[in-house]
Amino acid sequence: MTEASETSERDEREQKPIPEAGFLGRWVARTGNVFAVAIILSALALIYEVIMRYGFNAPTSWAHETVIFLTAITFVYGGLYGVAMNKHIRVVLIYDMLSPKLRRIFNIVISLACAIASMLFSWAGWLVVQRAIFTPAGDFRLETSGSAWDPPTPGLLKLALLGILIVMSVQFLILTFNYLRRK
Repeated sequence: MTEASETSERDEREQKPIPEAGFLGRWVARTGNVFAVAIILSALALIYEVIMRYGFNAPTSWAHETVIFLTAITFVYGGLYGVAMNKHIRVVLIYDMLSPKLRRIFNIVISLACAIASMLFSWAGWLVVQRAIFTPAGDFRLETSGSAWDPPTPGLLKLALLGILIVMSVQFLILTFNYLRRK
């Protein structure tokens, strides 16, 4: 096997979720492409804004907030994507020195601890979302930015964060279960 084909094969493996992530991990990996497009769209919006502002002296009222929303939601999704792809933070200096049996135990404990933390963050996220989507009288109304354009992106971002945290909790539970099953 040539060096180029080994590199290509390794790159292809690294772009797939770990087997322990299950169906949800595969779905998360495929959905990640949508968020990659969001980054491209935000770059195009910035280019458009620069051209309109400095080329035609006609700045937009929407570009800045759109870019912030698209990049923020992509950043939030990146945490879930990192979990499914097994690219989350760990102290590899210690982890890499462990035997396979100890790594399995570490994976179980780490996944369970992260599941609990994600659930707690989900609860906190729900408390924030309640204020972002309901008026004090209890009517549904998404929080808006308060700018001249005034889009509901703050409310949408908080809803997305809550949804992603819930899915992340489930993903960590799946990982915990699958690490427990594996011998």
